[in-house]
Amino acid sequence: MAAAQKYTRVAVLLHWAIALLILANVALGLTAALLPDGTLSDESIRFVIDTHKSIGITVLGLAILRVLWRLTHRPPPLPAEFPSWERTAAHAAHIALYVLIFAMPLSGWLHDSAWVAAASHPMYLFGLFQWPRIGFIMNLDPATKNQLHDQFGALHTACSYALYGVLALHVAGALKHQWVDRHSVLRRMMP
Repeated sequence: MAAAQKYTRVAVLLHWAIALLILANVALGLTAALLPDGTLSDESIRFVIDTHKSIGITVLGLAILRVLWRLTHRPPPLPAEFPSWERTAAHAAHIALYVLIFAMPLSGWLHDSAWVAAASHPMYLFGLFQWPRIGFIMNLDPATKNQLHDQFGALHTACSYALYGVLALHVAGALKHQWVDRHSVLRRMMP
């Protein structure tokens, strides 16, 4: 396959790094949400939640790099055999994925910053250094912060369900094009 029909190595690396980190974060988020109270020690729960937050911030950083890379490096065109509705659907799914890949960590960061106990429980990025909360949220009165914490948490959850749906469509579309339509679309994004 010609190099012009493949994504660049940097784009491929960023795509798969973000995808794997999102999958890890889904697992961590579900683990924290599904465990009954008292299943793990407070320290174990904190480790799961702090790792989830660290991965989210990492995804945000990688997503910024991905958008900057995409703005300066055109992706390969879709195969000419794609009907116009499939091209439109593919572009819409990619836009939705980008929006959600930014909305998830940002809503999580806002949710964490509105946590009433955030000031007494600093967040450390992978345990290496303290990651700042969003200052203007942290400085609100406790009642407002508590209300925003609930709202940002609901937004984060809604974005996660939307991401699951769009991600499922993205994967299903790629597999359909690869195995049903026999277009080598997967090779475009493989290392």
